[in-house]
Amino acid sequence: MKKAKIGDIIEFKNGLRGIVEKVNENSVIVDLTYMKNYRELDLQERTVVNHKNYKIIEEAAF
Repeated sequence: MKKAKIGDIIEFKNGLRGIVEKVNENSVIVDLTYMKNYRELDLQERTVVNHKNYKIIEEAAF
């Protein structure tokens, strides 16, 4: 499985999407404010996602 890098957009848990801010050994920290409906979902700004539980939607351009 390919691990996400900083700046990648990932999808996890029933269609939630976010931008990877930090990569840890077993997980990534994701900024959820990327989603257009972020405010409607009443979520925290960031969350932690295990490498096993996401797929990369778009790789960072840099």
